[in-house]
Amino acid sequence: MSATQIKIATKLGATRPEVFPIALGCMAVSGIYGKTSDDESIATIQEAIDRGINVIDTSDFYSLGHNEVLNPL
Repeated sequence: MSATQIKIATKLGATRPEVFPIALGCMAVSGIYGKTSDDESIATIQEAIDRGINVIDTSDFYSLGHNEVLNPL
């Protein structure tokens, strides 16, 4: 774990998966709010993952699946 990561987890539901308490919402990376850059969007997602965020809120509804193509996982 790097110095920039925060080790905080929230347990959810009966199965108790541990998730970071902050999620990354990705609707904006598909151009919903204006022009975007795929490289910057991928860098943003990767930075969130590097910092411990493990909930990435996306949908294939946004720009006909554009978010799923950008997912660096």
